[in-house]
Amino acid sequence: MDRTQIREQAFKLIYSLEIQKTDKLKEAIDLFIEANEITSKKAIDYIEDAILGIEDNKKEIDSKIEQNLKQEWKIERISKIDLSILRLAIYEILYKEVPFKVAINEAVELAKKYGEDASKKFVNGILASVVKDNNIE
Repeated sequence: MDRTQIREQAFKLIYSLEIQKTDKLKEAIDLFIEANEITSKKAIDYIEDAILGIEDNKKEIDSKIEQNLKQEWKIERISKIDLSILRLAIYEILYKEVPFKVAINEAVELAKKYGEDASKKFVNGILASVVKDNNIE
């Protein structure tokens, strides 16, 4: 499983947790890993870190998203798919030192695959603004 595939699995779990609204994260992670027959330690470690890291930093991550929405938009208006992609990418950029170009590119690819027609532009725009606002180079 390469990094792109691992990231996609993490996105799927983030999205499903957004739908389920469970507070038993560790149990949900374990069930997801088992159900998807993920055996790679690298993949399991990445998925666990991403899910728990996003949860620990959700207020700040969501604040970064909200700061970059058009004035009349609220975070509740964003599709759960786009929101899940944004949370994962912002987590990688701000907390995991993944090069922002890689994180944005991977997020846009996920948006193309799972989102609506406008998702890739929306995701790209929000992430580019977050990078600019945080002076990330």
